Order: sequence, then structure tokens, then C-alpha cells
Amino acid sequence: MKQDTRGVHVWLIVIKTFQALMARASESFGSTGLGESDFRVLEVLLHKGPMPVNTIGPKVYLTPGSISVAVDRLYHKGFVSRVDSSGDRRIRIVALTPEGKKLITRVFRTHEANMERLMSPLSDNERVQLMNLLKKVGKHAADLSKS
Repeated sequence: MKQDTRGVHVWLIVIKTFQALMARASESFGSTGLGESDFRVLEVLLHKGPMPVNTIGPKVYLTPGSISVAVDRLYHKGFVSRVDSSGDRRIRIVALTPEGKKLITRVFRTHEANMERLMSPLSDNERVQLMNLLKKVGKHAADLSKS
């Protein structure tokens, strides 16, 4: 039987896979009280270091309003600090607090192990192929939106 290769069918498989992966990903941080956007903000700060609020938003796919709310929420929980930039007072630099670093380090370790378990059916070569194919489609979609 011939497999359905229409674009809409491929898209449905990508969406179903994404939803299944996201459900498993949330197991990594759900018990901590962190939401997905909180996790993404803390993770980018862990791996990229302190940065301005307006730089974090695009990295974690949050709008300016949403990133402000997320940073406020994390600030009130004691996970991040906010300080005015010495070069430009309009810019606020967000950084992990010791408590925030401790939390995201532990949570990310669990998340990394969960993602490794989810990808275990794929060989290293298959993982590279999958990443390259997804990047190819993503770049094409982004290029189409520019025209």
C-alpha cells in the first residue's frame, strides 16, 4: 500500500509528533510549577547567560508582552533578577538567581534525559537526517513568508 506523501499528511504527522513530544517534555518541569514558557526562559538564561528582556523573547518565541509577563512571574518567584543596563537605562538585564540556577539545572538535567529517551529509537545518522530535513522545511517556510 502506497504511503500518503501529500504535504497536508506530512504536516499532520509533524503536528501529532510535536504534541506527543511536548506532552512528554512537560513531564520534565510540570511538577516544579513551571509552565512551558517559564522553562524556556530559564533554559535560555542557563545556556546563554544574562541578557536583555527584549533579546530573550525572540529566542523563546514569546511576544514582547508575553516575555514581560513571564519575566515578572519568574522574578516574583525569585528565579531571576532584573537590573537596569549600565549603558542604557531603557534596557533591563535578566539573569538567573542562585535559586533559579539550581532549579533549572536540575530540571534541565531531567529534561535532557527525557528527550534522549524519546529519541532513542533513532540512530545517530537518523537523528542528523531528521534534524536536516526539519531545518530544510522550516527554512523554506520562513523564506516563503518573506515573499
